[in-house]
This record gives sequence, structure tokens and C-alpha cells, in this order.
Amino acid sequence: MPTLTVVVPAYNESEVLAVFHQRLCAVLDTLSLQCNVLYVDDGSGDDTWAIAQSLAAADARVGALKLSRNFGKEIALTAGLDHVEADAAVVIDADLQDPPELIPQLVAQWQAGYDVVYATRAARAGETGFKRFTAAAFYRTMELMSDVPVPRDTGDFRLLSRRALKALAQLRERQRFMKGLFAWIGYRQTSVSYLRDPRKAGQTKWNYWRLAQFAIEGITSFSGAPLRLATWTGMAASIVAFLLGLKVLIKTLLLGNPVPGYPSLMVMVLFLGGIQLLALGVIGEYLGRNYNESKQRPLYFIEEAQLPGQPADASGTLHTPATEQR
Repeated sequence: MPTLTVVVPAYNESEVLAVFHQRLCAVLDTLSLQCNVLYVDDGSGDDTWAIAQSLAAADARVGALKLSRNFGKEIALTAGLDHVEADAAVVIDADLQDPPELIPQLVAQWQAGYDVVYATRAARAGETGFKRFTAAAFYRTMELMSDVPVPRDTGDFRLLSRRALKALAQLRERQRFMKGLFAWIGYRQTSVSYLRDPRKAGQTKWNYWRLAQFAIEGITSFSGAPLRLATWTGMAASIVAFLLGLKVLIKTLLLGNPVPGYPSLMVMVLFLGGIQLLALGVIGEYLGRNYNESKQRPLYFIEEAQLPGQPADASGTLHTPATEQR
């Protein structure tokens, strides 16, 4: 019988985790697959780990990983996928905005021959108009700037075949934008549309500052367009400055040398200085990412691990997949 593992990254989701698990199990029981669930606690400060442990103790199909600290969702997702040995894996958040009831449709497309089946949001209930606008702007900006097409209005909720999982495991970059990595590996990909529900309980961990950082991460990880934009902006500013200087020279030769205007001089100095600082900032973003990659640190450490069907291990030892042993 084919096997399926559902990977669920969780950070401070104690209010919703039990309800999510109940709905998820009701869906998995309808599938003609051998199903497992793997919860990844990303250094939560509430009872998320205790709940995950209790779920694992009550059901042999359930496993749990506890990271040594909060590494961020992208790394928690990577840790979970590193420990999948099934024929396919489904990635889904625990907040129930992505309905587990959609999993059978993802499985059906996988059984039809697709390696990556992603869920595309047809509507985003429970979110403000500004949040929907910024999300749409982000995906469309990524579509224009990225060297690899990233599907619009698509989060991490998707199914990955065994072949896709093996390909993804070879990508060990430290600055991880998983939506881009899912698209970068290629293979046969298709989408399933759904209506995204409001969060059932708890608070979102994504404020606008973190979303802005996430957008910068995605753009700089999969596009050199900001560097090229800085180059073209600098070239355009140089041309404008040259033309203005030529105008001043001609005017001086024809009409004499009037007293130069202080306001116009300050505007030009501030304008050119702002462009230079902007270009340096863009270069700094890419330089900082190269610096982080050059250190070659492990992506994560695991404090405790209990894989599905295995006893708990609370020794505190490092669980490192082969792809991280460089």
C-alpha cells in the first residue's frame, strides 16, 4: 500500500492543535493509503510540544519533532520533510486556514502522475483588504522578478511525491524561501483551487514587519532583478545629472554666470545620495546572504524526536539527515 506523511509545522498552536488533529485524522481515515502525521514544534513557548507528545502517545501513526529553538517556519518545514520516508508528503499548517478535507484531491492528482500538487487560494476569508492587497502584490511581483515562476496565491499547502522530496533534500541553502524551492525543482506540477478559511483559534505569527522580511527573502533568493534595477537607476540618474550639467554650462556661456540656486542644489544632492544609499542597501542584502551561506552552519538542531511507530528519544542528541553531513 502506498504511504503518505502529513508534515505539520507548528509554533505556539496549542489552542488549535487538538482540533486540527481531529479533523486531519477524519480525512486520513478515508484514504486508501498508509498514513502518518509528523508534527514539528518550532521552539514554541506554550503547550504545543506537550500536546504533540500526547497525540503521538495516543496514536502510533503520529510522530513529533522538537527543534532546539525557534528557527522559523521555513526551517521547521525543512526539518519535517527531511524525516519523511513515505511515498509522498503533504505540507499543511495547523491553524485550519488550509482545510485538511482538501487532501484527498491532492492525493488524486498525485495518483494521476503529478509530482507536486499545490493548493491555490481562490479566496482569503477572514483577512483585511490591505492584507489581501499586499499578498496579491507580492505574488505578482515575484512572478515578474523571479527567474523561476512561483505560482500565484499559493502558500505551502501542497503534496510532494517521493521524487520531489529527494530533489528538495539536495537544496541545503540557509536562506530558504520554500515556495520558490518547491517551484525550482520542476517536475510535473498542477494546482487545486480552494477557499481559504479564517484562523480557527490563536493569533497569527505573521505581522507586517515579518511579512516584509519574508518578501525580501523571496525576491533576493530567486531573482537578481534588484541588483539590475539599482544599476539601471544609477545609470538613469547619471544621464539626468549630465543633461542638467550640460544645461547649466550652455546657460552660463550664453547668459553669464548667475548665482546658483541653493534649493535646487540640495534637491540634486539628496536625490543622488538617496539613490546611492538604496543601491548600497540592495548590494548589502545580497552580500549578507552570501555571508550566511559561506558559514555552512547546520540548518537546525533537534532537541527531541519521536517518529511515527518509534519510541520517544529525549536524549538531546542531534538528529541529522545524511544531506546535512557535509
